[in-house]
Amino acid sequence: MSISLVPIGVVRNGVTERPLSWKDIVSEIHVRKDLQEGLMDLEEFSHVLVVFYLHLSMSFRLKVHPRGDESLPAVGVFGTRAPVRPNPLGVTVVELLSLKENVLTVKELDAFDETPVLDIKPHFATPDPSRLPSWAERTR
Repeated sequence: MSISLVPIGVVRNGVTERPLSWKDIVSEIHVRKDLQEGLMDLEEFSHVLVVFYLHLSMSFRLKVHPRGDESLPAVGVFGTRAPVRPNPLGVTVVELLSLKENVLTVKELDAFDETPVLDIKPHFATPDPSRLPSWAERTR
């Protein structure tokens, strides 16, 4: 089976190397003008879910050290947010700072400049996970 996706927009943030933290990174998501109408009322949400294509990830591994930290145990890639995945998709909940025409300004999007955006969805808050592996607790 083959799946074909067309980006709905692109990330603009000037980030070309992984920062120590994405917490203070502010990004713009430029949505295609022909899709602008689909953004109507999105600004009513404080947070949105952004689905994007990890365009710089050219290979995948099944086991990784979380956050590339070799002091942490190697775990299966599906139990991490590592970009080296069989299908290079990123999914992040971000704070929606503003929406003007076809441009969303968001905070904490862990995507590099020029990353293709595949979808945007409103985020409905859920409780923090009640169960995490020990390595994840150490990286919070």
